[in-house]
Amino acid sequence: MSSRKEAPVRRRSWFWPLFCVGLVGVLLMFSLLNLNGQQPRKVAGRALKLSDIPFNGDRSYQALQEICKIGPRVSGSEGMLAQQKWVEEKFTELGAKVSWQKFDARHPQDGSKVQMANAIIEWHPERMERILFCCHYDTRPFPDNDPDPRKRKGKFVGANDGASGVALFAELGRHIQELPGKTYGVDFVIFDGEELVFDANRDKYFLGSEYFAEQYRAAPPPHKYVKGVLVDMIADAELHLFYETNSFENKVARSTMLDIWETARKLGVAEFHKTIRHEIRDDHLALNKTAKIPTCDVIDFDYPRPGAQTYWHTTADVPEHCSALSLAKVGWVLVEWLKQQK
Repeated sequence: MSSRKEAPVRRRSWFWPLFCVGLVGVLLMFSLLNLNGQQPRKVAGRALKLSDIPFNGDRSYQALQEICKIGPRVSGSEGMLAQQKWVEEKFTELGAKVSWQKFDARHPQDGSKVQMANAIIEWHPERMERILFCCHYDTRPFPDNDPDPRKRKGKFVGANDGASGVALFAELGRHIQELPGKTYGVDFVIFDGEELVFDANRDKYFLGSEYFAEQYRAAPPPHKYVKGVLVDMIADAELHLFYETNSFENKVARSTMLDIWETARKLGVAEFHKTIRHEIRDDHLALNKTAKIPTCDVIDFDYPRPGAQTYWHTTADVPEHCSALSLAKVGWVLVEWLKQQK
């Protein structure tokens, strides 16, 4: 048998409990604030709305619709020429310097000459250290991945795969002049010939990015690209963005990618998943390997969602399956990431 000595009874004080509760509240408030001027993170479980985001997704989505109204924009086609006019007018109006890197390619079917042009859109061109944002703007000739064989020679407007990057840049350009800091300039480079592909087993991809990378290596410009971000298929209404394998395996590009995903986490943009999912052959390969510009790929290849029948290269890649909110989320993350580049 054991005995226990009872502790003396103490009069209860409310000072320390109230002090601790107040201290926890203050610390929580500061943890939600972003010290780089970002808005507070959203509380877990609360879905972001367009009104929460200081990036005009509606205007970006309108640009996507305007581009798709042109119709198919295959390299060398009348549709591509109309889109090039749209690009020149849009970005000149926003105050950028627009130039064209022209080159010729061989048509994969008949060997005829195809006139190509990469759009180079410069912000603060006097700055010698620059950040590269890029996308492609040509559309695949046909929706050859359509589940209905009868549609595989039909009309392909490439809303997500083709128009989404240009539409994002059309709104992103409005933010560039307002960014703090005077170290880096920014270029948007929009590649032609990403997929002038009639036969996937025969034809060559990435004509524009490979030409751009070869020229950058062979005849270096006075400026230097210190890092790059490729965007592709980022308007998916059911957005899911994972780490891309080739970007992750490049140590310098990985650093940029991790910073972007961490920015998304701080903002509460949950569609940026910190998990590797796909290895993508895309325009960033030539930039990394040939030009030695460390470039990560921000791409949603699960269109519309993981495990679903894909809209990629099908007649279902239309504006109705894209979203102003997705464009706003990606644009907001990139703007806030840019603000951190001193």
